[in-house]
Amino acid sequence: MATDSLQDKPFSLACEENQAPIFEIIGPLLQKASRVLEIGSGTGQHAVYFAARLPHLIWQTSDVPAHLPGIRQWLAQAQLPNLPEPLTLDVTGDWPAGPFDGIFSANTAHIMGLPEVGLMFQGVGRILPPGAPFALYGPFSDGGRHTSESNARFDASLKARDVRMGVRDLDDLRALADRAGLELRADHPMPVNNRTLVWCRRDAPG
Repeated sequence: MATDSLQDKPFSLACEENQAPIFEIIGPLLQKASRVLEIGSGTGQHAVYFAARLPHLIWQTSDVPAHLPGIRQWLAQAQLPNLPEPLTLDVTGDWPAGPFDGIFSANTAHIMGLPEVGLMFQGVGRILPPGAPFALYGPFSDGGRHTSESNARFDASLKARDVRMGVRDLDDLRALADRAGLELRADHPMPVNNRTLVWCRRDAPG
């Protein structure tokens, strides 16, 4: 993450580059939503981009306390009526009560330990109503194999920083989701070897 010197707010080039492809997937998913929770809003760039294009819903940002000041800067500049004050959310602690009828998270699963990823799914399973989507974006492996050399290198670099980090395997995520009452409904390939996984409550009709 770099700092945008003109606006003196956090800036992520990856967010800038992936927000349009992500919106192509989540925009249609959220057409009937009224309040969406973003887990791990990071800089706040995604929130501003998506909320501007989904004016019919409330986009609720959240993150750990260290990231909230940067999110507030993006929200203050955007001045969008559907972007309320960001919430403090650590997946190991208390979760907002909602109601939410959509949840989105980008590039969070690989920076959490696997137990924390499980807690994220548990939290989503508690607050998401049947039929509502949980869209999870990022790099993922499949059957224990990376989908590209770049993802393998990225996984190695994450584990060198912190052994708890790492590109998550779809088999592991399915198991965690199953315990949380969620099932995978769609798996969208994205640019630069990423994917958007769409989960829903298992008790929702297909």
